[in-house]
Amino acid sequence: MAYNDFTLDALITQFRLQVHEESNAFASFTSVPISDLLQQMLQENLSLALDINTEKARSEFIIAPVLAEVRRQLQYRISLFSGVEFNVDPAQGLRGVCDFLLSLSPLQLTIQAPVVMIVEAKNENIKRGINQCIAEMIAAQQFHQARNNAIETVYGVVTIGNLWKFLRLTEMHVVVDATEYHISQVERIVGIIVAMVKEAAGKPPLASSVSSPILA
Repeated sequence: MAYNDFTLDALITQFRLQVHEESNAFASFTSVPISDLLQQMLQENLSLALDINTEKARSEFIIAPVLAEVRRQLQYRISLFSGVEFNVDPAQGLRGVCDFLLSLSPLQLTIQAPVVMIVEAKNENIKRGINQCIAEMIAAQQFHQARNNAIETVYGVVTIGNLWKFLRLTEMHVVVDATEYHISQVERIVGIIVAMVKEAAGKPPLASSVSSPILA
């Protein structure tokens, strides 16, 4: 079993989760002005990506530029990984390749402090993407526990490029935002993800092997 094999029922049973939907769960996370670079990239490539309508096109022309903008907004003090293996506990099915993830450490050589797990929903199936995202969030949580990283909350993003959905995992409680954000709300999307990283970094200091340079 891997991240994308889990059903929601299996996750709830195996990891004793409490899952609920909440409208506007991230309403307190405000928009941020985006760079001219991202604006130009979306103006040039958004319609192209949607016309091509493949996962690869959406990933390259929409999702990756948005996540790169998040890293830019945070002054490159975080790391962004794409298509990376993240095998935490294969015996529990917590293994596989993550589409994208954001880590508090600026080090790009290895994953040190994953706080936002981003799933590109396959076949535009956001509901199934949520299952995969929750599994990856649990893996990140266990990753922190094994390393004594004092990160209490892990966040998740599920997207098909033009639609974005957000999640939060604290202890065994999962909140799935019932609200979906359209790429036309890109300043809000970027603002939410930036706030996720800042909120995670605002927790107690990490273990000495990992520093958190992000300031609220």
